[in-house]
Amino acid sequence: MEDHQSEQQRMIRRHHREKKELQARIQAMKNAVPKTDKKKRKQLILDVARLEAEMEQRHQQELEKFQETFPNSGTLDTVTEDLSKMDLENQPPRFSRAYKRRERRAALERERLERISEAEMEHLASFRQEEEEKLAVILGAKHLEMKDIPADGHCMYRAIQDQLVFAVTVESLRYRTAEYMQNHIDDFLPFFSNPETGDPYTRDDFKSYCDNIVHSASWGGQLELRALSHVLQTPIEVVQTNSPIIVIGEEYKKKPLTLVYLHYACNLGEHYNSVKPLEAGAVGGAAPRLF
Repeated sequence: MEDHQSEQQRMIRRHHREKKELQARIQAMKNAVPKTDKKKRKQLILDVARLEAEMEQRHQQELEKFQETFPNSGTLDTVTEDLSKMDLENQPPRFSRAYKRRERRAALERERLERISEAEMEHLASFRQEEEEKLAVILGAKHLEMKDIPADGHCMYRAIQDQLVFAVTVESLRYRTAEYMQNHIDDFLPFFSNPETGDPYTRDDFKSYCDNIVHSASWGGQLELRALSHVLQTPIEVVQTNSPIIVIGEEYKKKPLTLVYLHYACNLGEHYNSVKPLEAGAVGGAAPRLF
């Protein structure tokens, strides 16, 4: 019984292969006849129909003969159904014209967005270069140069950490910032509002904000710098290109920490970098040590 079934499957596979070969032959015949030659194209249609009919008849005869020889091996309907299923499984999917039009429009839209993105990246690179050149001049006058800090959401705290003369972790700076802000909530709360609605923060909102300072990589700004200047009892100056240097914590008399605020440093937007003494031999000559 198993031998009969194996032989039946081999015949089905052969029929399937022969159909594929015939389709390839027909395609070659079509390619060989010019579309403008109507007489030959008409004859081609007749030849194709004849070849397909002959193969179908031969395959049907072989299936019937097999059924007569092995009546218990399965019905012709089952064999034909299996063959048809095999044909369907190996046919490429057919798409409607509407689907093809949608795909074409989508491809054109993707290309348009890619061109826009490339143009935006080129403009961003141009703005970034111009900003860095201006900052180099400002910092050079202070015998400083920019020091890159990773853009990971902790950049402001890392820039502060980089300039402190004692060891401290970013986590500790975040914790002490949030703690100071919560202990002086009346000094900070009036400056906070919901960015979507504009409504003032409640005390619970402010507590959640401070919790995020400690437990997430939320970006810091001038209010966090104000808190840090009190925590460290040190002035902090922020250098940027579109406004004069901002000094936070002027009431303290220590040498200020210097941060560089960039608008175009990375694709995510604003970023803080640290500074270091200008290297000897660079523009502005040898620089004294910062600390």
